[in-house]
Amino acid sequence: MTARFLVSGLVQGVGFRHFVSRHAGRIGIAGWVQNLADGRVEVVAQGQQSSIDLLEAELRLGPRAARVETVFREEVSDEVVTANTFAAR
Repeated sequence: MTARFLVSGLVQGVGFRHFVSRHAGRIGIAGWVQNLADGRVEVVAQGQQSSIDLLEAELRLGPRAARVETVFREEVSDEVVTANTFAAR
């Protein structure tokens, strides 16, 4: 399955992308994380349902310096992810 997350709050400039990359790699998720111009962070993650759910829980916590306000989740087409790795953009 593939999910797209939009995370808002204090999530840029606090190591959020590195935090997500580390957790995604640890649980075997492919995809990417990137900062958006509007201050949110976008995460596209592909993997087992249980792994996606674990990543979502981590996104809601964020790194220590972050203040996550909302996490929006939607399912997207599996074709969105073309690599078997996870990358910070």
